[in-house]
Amino acid sequence: MKPLLLILGFCLLLGGNASSAERPPNIVLLFADDLGWSALGCYGSKFYETPNLDRLAEQGARFTGAYAACQVCSPTRASLMTGQWPQRSGITDYIGAPAPDRWSRNTTLLPAPNADRLDHAVPTLASTLRDGGYTTFFAGKWHLGPEGWWPENHGFDVNKGGHDRGGPCGGDKYFSHYGNQGGAPSAAVRRDQWKLIEWMEDRRLELYDLSADLGETNNLYRDRPELADELYAELRAWQKSVGAQFPTPTTRTTIRPETTAATRPDRRRSEK
Repeated sequence: MKPLLLILGFCLLLGGNASSAERPPNIVLLFADDLGWSALGCYGSKFYETPNLDRLAEQGARFTGAYAACQVCSPTRASLMTGQWPQRSGITDYIGAPAPDRWSRNTTLLPAPNADRLDHAVPTLASTLRDGGYTTFFAGKWHLGPEGWWPENHGFDVNKGGHDRGGPCGGDKYFSHYGNQGGAPSAAVRRDQWKLIEWMEDRRLELYDLSADLGETNNLYRDRPELADELYAELRAWQKSVGAQFPTPTTRTTIRPETTAATRPDRRRSEK
């Protein structure tokens, strides 16, 4: 049986042909966008609870002195795949970012030229491991070129989900109600499978049963008002305990009439 290389989000899975005593180890590489180095329990977080990832770290290896090659996704992913700095791979920004000839911002300098795909001629981590006898598998975000430059064209035997887009964009996308990069100011609390979101701009509350609705598309606030009240009280108690600061309302806009029916009274003004 071949060893296995699995990249999830990236997940990279590798394996080989020798006996179990001689066979290279299977490799699972997890790669996530916008994950702070201290956001996992195995890296010291006391706030975020990540027991499954912590368990994987105990059984595998952690990178403790590594840095991302760039502050955005595509150049960092290209660097991980090829071992090249962004200025060498030519992917210097996320693929789809305005190139110098389309730059419209009033800045002193133009951005660097930005390739829109990963060069086929450059060996990748996956192609190198596959040449060494591994079976390779990719799942998750790719964002390194159009069709023809997808994971299966860069050394992966199997590709699940990797394509040219930077996420599940367009149409009925995952978490679409959050908007781009987080959306409007909000706060949330979770108890078991229940999650309550409070939107700061119009005081709207949304309640979701994550066990049946992971994409948060069916707001159950009206169906479970007692539970919503309990979770709202928990949220407010936690906010008060940490001295949370809230956005300052503006007098230049008004709450849309169609949103007021699903809001709660502004209890903050009466709290001491």
